[in-house]
Amino acid sequence: MKVTSIEEIKNALQPIANELNVELVDVEFKQGREPALTVFIDTETGVDLNTCETFHRAIDPVLDELDPTFGAPYTLNVSSPGLDRAFKTARDFERNIGKKVEVKLFAPLKGKKFFEAELVAYDGNCVMLKDEKSEFKLEINKIAKINKAITFDF
Repeated sequence: MKVTSIEEIKNALQPIANELNVELVDVEFKQGREPALTVFIDTETGVDLNTCETFHRAIDPVLDELDPTFGAPYTLNVSSPGLDRAFKTARDFERNIGKKVEVKLFAPLKGKKFFEAELVAYDGNCVMLKDEKSEFKLEINKIAKINKAITFDF
């Protein structure tokens, strides 16, 4: 199935996100038996069902005009990126400085591929992390996934 580029879809939806004070986090298109376009959004206070519905209704006519699948049917989903979403943008990194993060590496570092640490700094190419023992710099391209650590208070 031929599909409009994700970048073009994001560019078409960004003005609506700005108007509704919503962060356009990511856009994914899954092909297959039931093709689906999923738009991930966030807000300063989080995302609830009403926010998803409002954004869905606002972007529907824009996507109808853009016709990202060139007439082929697809399902449109609008969703929160979830608590454990991977950091993808500079804004994701910057708003989590000083917070505990989970880091999964492509290759082991000191025998570990997974660890938790505090995100101390981000410069676009590297992150500075601090664990119980030390502070260290890690290149972004060595990280398979980095996201906010989720802790539960009991």
